[in-house]
Amino acid sequence: MSNSHKALWAQCLQLIQANVTEQQFKTWFAPIVFESYSEAEHTLLVQVPSSYVYEFLEQYYVGLLSKVLGRVFGANVTLRYRIVTVGGDNGRRPVVQVVDGEQPSALEAPAPASRVNKSPSVLDAAVPQGLNPQLDPKKTFQNFIEGDSNKLPRTVGLTIGEHPGKSAFNPFFVFGPSGCGKTHLINAIGVRAKETYPQKRVLYVSARLFQVQFTDSVRQNTTNDFINFYQSIDVLIVDDIQEWVSSPKTLDTFFHIFDHLFRLGKQIILASDRPPVDLQGVKDRLLTRFACGLIAELEKPNEQLCIDILTAKCRRDGLKIPAEVIQFIAQTANGSVRDLEGVVNSLMAYSIVYNSSVDMRLAERVIKRAVKVDNHPLTIDDILEKVCHHYNVSQQHVFSKSRKRELVQVRQVSMYLAQKYTKMPASRIGQLIGNRDHSTVIHSCNAIEQRLKTDRAFSSEITSIENSFRLKK
Repeated sequence: MSNSHKALWAQCLQLIQANVTEQQFKTWFAPIVFESYSEAEHTLLVQVPSSYVYEFLEQYYVGLLSKVLGRVFGANVTLRYRIVTVGGDNGRRPVVQVVDGEQPSALEAPAPASRVNKSPSVLDAAVPQGLNPQLDPKKTFQNFIEGDSNKLPRTVGLTIGEHPGKSAFNPFFVFGPSGCGKTHLINAIGVRAKETYPQKRVLYVSARLFQVQFTDSVRQNTTNDFINFYQSIDVLIVDDIQEWVSSPKTLDTFFHIFDHLFRLGKQIILASDRPPVDLQGVKDRLLTRFACGLIAELEKPNEQLCIDILTAKCRRDGLKIPAEVIQFIAQTANGSVRDLEGVVNSLMAYSIVYNSSVDMRLAERVIKRAVKVDNHPLTIDDILEKVCHHYNVSQQHVFSKSRKRELVQVRQVSMYLAQKYTKMPASRIGQLIGNRDHSTVIHSCNAIEQRLKTDRAFSSEITSIENSFRLKK
């Protein structure tokens, strides 16, 4: 009878092995030794090598053990542990302690198998659960353009994606301002890891979703299942963890998950809008763990990187945008990758709807509406609007061939201010202001500069127009 009970325990181990990672099984379940089973008392006695193993099993795997035992041995089975440690005479005599595990009746009921990625039960079925990694297949290293501002994080991220958990970069903590590419980078790591190791359990989750799942598990009394689920992940990617700073219970729970994964050599990747030292409200025990791997800053892309990103996007999507328009967008998007993509998408939409070509004038109009930044660079439209308002003339008159003195002055002032407040070449300024050539622009700017030196009233007019821009001279 004992042999048949031992065979049943072997079945239990098979079910457990199918629902945990290989490392988890080797660490926590392989060392368990079957001793006996009492049919009269419905009690299974097993031996574990230390009180630490017993406490860990009871804290994190009690739900799994209960469901497995209930399936194989029947309902209402009590698990009893014999803990054998070294002690006594100079540490040579073993010390034996027998304790009962948590009763099955105190455990939560099994949850339905349809709870995908939402605190699922680890044994809704006796097979490994399918896992949607929640990765965006479009955010890869192929389209994460390298530049001076992201070279280190990108290089390290690529290494992690190809060798998750096997480098010194664990955890990998990425921080930087909004729009600098953090989500793209950590997503690309997950995609590469899944491509390289299809069998690994890779999961991307936002901090907010993690918190919602945890709150639901507390409400439904399934916290053990929630923890077990996340402790089964091989590559855990959490975005925007700064959202946890005012959620101590979520942080405490994540600490246990983090500690477990880290101890087993699983890869942890975290992203935040600030470095660990600025995460106010996070306990030191978690901050020190964040800092024990690699902390990498993603800076806003500089102008050249913005140009490279836009050029790559145009090539990838088959878009035709003039080089000067790409440069203008790169100069005005405030170093935000999201703004860059938004402006390009808006340009193409306007171009299609209004059947117009993508040029500087269209780019200026789109930038004004799409990029919301403080003191964004002035556009030709901004300048023309203010100058025409000051002199009480219409833009149509300014663009005309008229040589009336007052209109010539408005054109010249507009060209002067455009050269001063934009980075456009004279040829482009001339095209946008009445389709004049570059020599006209140069002559106009020289004329205005000479007049400013001798005409105080005129100088005051120009100052008034500049003040209307709300920009410093």
